[in-house]
Amino acid sequence: MPAPIAPARPNIILIVADDWGFTDVGAYGGEIATPNLDALAASGTRFANFHVAGSCAPTRAMLQTGVGSHRAGLGNMPETIPPEHRGKPGYGAELNDRVVTIADRLRATGYRTYLTGKWHLGNRARNLPTGMGYDRAFALGQSGADNFEEKPNLLLYDKAAWTEDGKPAHLPKDYYSSRFIVDRMIRYVDAGNASGKPFLASINFLANHIPVQAPDGDIAAYKDRYAAGWTSLRAERRAGAIAKGVMPPGTAMVAMDTTGDWQALTPAERAARARAMAAYGGMATSMDREIGRLVAHLKAIGAYDNTVFVFLSDNGGEATDPMAKPFNAAMARLYYNQNPDQQGRPGSLTAIGASFASAVSSPLRGYKFTASEGGLRVPLIISWPGNPALVRNGVANGFAHVTDVAPTLLALAGVAAPAGRFGGRTVEPMQGRDLTPLLTGAATRVHPADEALGYELSGNAVLFRGDLKLVRNLAPYGDGAWHLYDIVRDPGETHDLAAARPDVFRSMQANYADFAARDQVLPMPAGYQAPRQIEANALDELLVPRLLRLMPWVVGVLGLFVGGAVAWRRREKTRQASQSGG
Repeated sequence: MPAPIAPARPNIILIVADDWGFTDVGAYGGEIATPNLDALAASGTRFANFHVAGSCAPTRAMLQTGVGSHRAGLGNMPETIPPEHRGKPGYGAELNDRVVTIADRLRATGYRTYLTGKWHLGNRARNLPTGMGYDRAFALGQSGADNFEEKPNLLLYDKAAWTEDGKPAHLPKDYYSSRFIVDRMIRYVDAGNASGKPFLASINFLANHIPVQAPDGDIAAYKDRYAAGWTSLRAERRAGAIAKGVMPPGTAMVAMDTTGDWQALTPAERAARARAMAAYGGMATSMDREIGRLVAHLKAIGAYDNTVFVFLSDNGGEATDPMAKPFNAAMARLYYNQNPDQQGRPGSLTAIGASFASAVSSPLRGYKFTASEGGLRVPLIISWPGNPALVRNGVANGFAHVTDVAPTLLALAGVAAPAGRFGGRTVEPMQGRDLTPLLTGAATRVHPADEALGYELSGNAVLFRGDLKLVRNLAPYGDGAWHLYDIVRDPGETHDLAAARPDVFRSMQANYADFAARDQVLPMPAGYQAPRQIEANALDELLVPRLLRLMPWVVGVLGLFVGGAVAWRRREKTRQASQSGG
């Protein structure tokens, strides 16, 4: 068993932000006020070359288990999986029973284990958090939900799937997601303190998933900040990332095809877009404030110094805009107040859209759902404030992957990773690598230069090897062809090396084919596009329950019609009989 770096086993706080771009954190060069995350960065290490999946559930599966998403059962998400793939090996769209979570492993060695917020890895008893190693959990089983009310994103779901300890749960009337998620975690931690056991706290914010919503004061703080538009912000963030040391000097960047011309918008359109981005900034700052409140509480109870903090985003910025298509816009207006001055407020369905999504991941190409760096490369901060063996205010440039987080935390806790057997059953061994040498400064990389690491989601695919990345994006995010980039010297993916390095290009395609065969990656059906599949799956999810709710009204209207017709016929017969008798 590995020995922990410090004598006392640390508490572990695993913080996941939703849909934050690479430069959304101040310590990564962004303009959003995140002083508490910046403080964690100053006391630990920022990872500049850290990668996740292109969307939430596969990332969360790999984070919790240290195992690739297909092997863990999340080859695709419930929202984006095509019907042809459902139930195939690796495509259950939920965590399977062949993986062990970090909570499973830590609890078996004496840790208390708690989770609050978004789960999105299954809604059955066996794969809700309390079925996967957590002692207590207040969890959302879906991709997102309203931040002020107990209701889902009504364009995707019929009801919000909140549970506490595996049972349906309700939210308080004064609910705001970021505040509540921290409140409940503090309650869990405090309730177990008398045991003297260390704890794992998995805190999973809804910020900044659609709907983007924030308290009015936080939105007001960014009232005029985004009036210059997304192209200006993208350039500003690039300069900030270079200045903070998380991007190399001279980093080039592309202009995404989906980025509009800010100057071509009307003043009203610019004001509306800027207001949406102000809500985004406000939501992020509100989340950061709650992290600060948690840190202050840990200091007050004497737990701060011996706590390992991990912060990451589950993928890049979200480009989806519910108002971009006429049908979706009509549905949004039916269920929400979509007046521009209401963006970000209770009762609204706000999104920043593709142009600002490209800016929040600057200087990278792409955003959520894509396999480009803007979809996969996100901030990762690891800090253990009371441990002098770890570097302070460091930047790790070596490649790191979300599957590395679980084995790293187990190593810091002095706990052995699962090695093929757990709880009397055969399980997948953790595939990730321990990042501790990067945290201590003992090494600059933990992944060998010749190691090939594959990834696929919804047909968008990657093979990482050394400094190189082989990548393919299907429509509408790309041309469906393979491209080759040096993501250390060209993190913006501006210069395709496929023609210049044909032997490497071919060998990496062979590496990817090996990965796809091993992990049973399925080809996408002809014409598949993730955004269309989301709409189709949402229709299937919503149509039946909403039609059933309409049935009493339909029956009532039919009853009135039939009753009226019968009454009319009787009156007609009576009238005719009366006339005949006269």
